[in-house]
Amino acid sequence: MNELTTDLKSLHEATLNNLKSSKANNTLRAYKSDFRDFAAFCAKHSLNSLPTEAKIVSLYLTHLSKNSKISTLRRRLVSISMVHKLKGHYLDTKHPIIVENLMGIKRVKGSIQKGKKPILISHLKTIINVIDQQKTEEVKKLRDKSIILVGFGGGFRRTELISIDYEDLDFVSEGVKINIKRSKTDQFGEGMIKGLPYFNNKIYCPVINLKKWLEISKIKSGPIFRRFAKGSALTEKRLTDQSVVLLIKEYLNLAGIENKNFAGHSLRSGFATVAAESGADERSIMAMTGHKTTQMVRRYIREANIFKNNALNKIEI
Repeated sequence: MNELTTDLKSLHEATLNNLKSSKANNTLRAYKSDFRDFAAFCAKHSLNSLPTEAKIVSLYLTHLSKNSKISTLRRRLVSISMVHKLKGHYLDTKHPIIVENLMGIKRVKGSIQKGKKPILISHLKTIINVIDQQKTEEVKKLRDKSIILVGFGGGFRRTELISIDYEDLDFVSEGVKINIKRSKTDQFGEGMIKGLPYFNNKIYCPVINLKKWLEISKIKSGPIFRRFAKGSALTEKRLTDQSVVLLIKEYLNLAGIENKNFAGHSLRSGFATVAAESGADERSIMAMTGHKTTQMVRRYIREANIFKNNALNKIEI
């Protein structure tokens, strides 16, 4: 009997570990953060947060709707549901009081989401030119140019970009192959390989700038995008994803471009938009960005072609 109890206990612990491992660490942290906010709301109003019930969740979503986007509400709902599952509780997120409430909120607020601005070719060239104009050490210039150009050229998420190691690079005659070990939409770590070809214009070529950066930095293993200590002393520490955002905003500001609506995602959306403007089809764009569905890519294509395929072009006044 003791053996059976011990065996069941170990199976229970292993099952819980499997449930936790089914999600990436960042995802689990997001679930916990979202649930803390829900728990705080429940505590303030003397309501049960775990286990909870549909009508309490519906009240919480109404509370959130005053200052949050529809996408935020949907994410919080997923987080509350997942925490319940991980703790062995059931929550009916398809209950009419939740579904109908969300539909009502969506109608009142509207669901159009204004994304961050994409880095277009004109922005890209301006940023690289501004970096070259700075009175700083060449090593820092090359690092920053490589981050911007590789990030744009590969349609990278900023977390993917700062996660690249020297061992992930394979320089070939056509350019460079970059192995992405894991990404937001690749939770099982199957990986993918992105290929960045040489550009005709060497100044803005991600491959040439990356080669120069690796040569001057003498990096032969580990993270390729690292922090500097005071001055220009290169450390072993990997850059954070927030560093990518700060770099973009810093150089846009130096170029005299309003940077409020740009972010780390601007490199990725910029690649997709520019590729669409240049006639690339959605399949080839998705092959580079790693998008699993066509929804977002088609949005980029629509925005890229908003003037090109505009019916007003057919009208002569």
